[in-house]
Amino acid sequence: MTQPLKPLGAMPATAPRPDLWKPVLLRSAAALVFGAVTIFWPSPSIEVMGWAGGLYLLATGVVALRGVPATGFQRDSAQGKLLSAAGSVLAGAGFALVLLHGDLLFAVIAALALGAAGALELWCGLQNRARHVLARDWIASGIIGLGTAAVLPFFVSLGAHALLGVAGGGAIISGVLWILSGLTLRHDARGGAEKP
Repeated sequence: MTQPLKPLGAMPATAPRPDLWKPVLLRSAAALVFGAVTIFWPSPSIEVMGWAGGLYLLATGVVALRGVPATGFQRDSAQGKLLSAAGSVLAGAGFALVLLHGDLLFAVIAALALGAAGALELWCGLQNRARHVLARDWIASGIIGLGTAAVLPFFVSLGAHALLGVAGGGAIISGVLWILSGLTLRHDARGGAEKP
């Protein structure tokens, strides 16, 4: 018995666009800038923590949302929904942290956002293992997010500097991961464009 054909618009596209490296490098830039702020700001206030962490999550979420089409997934596909949900969670948490300041608030909101987004990226990476160029990066990024989320609440009593240090450490690790991925994608895209 044959299955009816799906209309072309309903089939998920998994071939990434050649400009996939752009949102990947933007994501790495957001993470590395935030990580640098957490390293070089010696004694941040609670407000600085809220603004820095909030802007980092907001920027990462917006870049993730805008980058979904570049992955080759349609927004209404299962993978597109997972990645969109991860970006939405990060952007929403970032907006909340910009407005609400406090050690406990930062730890709870950031941990929930990083944990949820990490779980969604990990799931997307596992589903697309060996089928998508970013699958391993989503898996690694998901694990980093889950790890940061698990550790963050234990540093509430140590204040803004410690909380930013934990969040910044996770951001630096993921930023390095994403910059390597972005540069590789850029190199591959240029190499493919130069071939006759």
